[in-house]
Amino acid sequence: MSDISPELSAVELIKEIARSLVDKPEAVSVSETPNEGGTALHLRVDPTDVGKIIGKQGRTARSLRTILGAVSVKVHHRYSLEIVEIAKTDAAPQE
Repeated sequence: MSDISPELSAVELIKEIARSLVDKPEAVSVSETPNEGGTALHLRVDPTDVGKIIGKQGRTARSLRTILGAVSVKVHHRYSLEIVEIAKTDAAPQE
């Protein structure tokens, strides 16, 4: 049996898939928080890459969630995926 916990492998899986989809793979991060009945994974990418992760009509995001659902069945642990949109910080504040 593997020494890697299911949480780590799910985090790494989502991180690697996301890195292959975006233009700035160094900006990809995945964090996890326990919630009722499972674990929520929070995917953060560069603001310019959010559209690539969501995809047309949400198809890419839905596919990521489907893959995560398959992992959930395999390891008997429920995962959910949240794509966190971070506002661009380079914009000047408006007064």
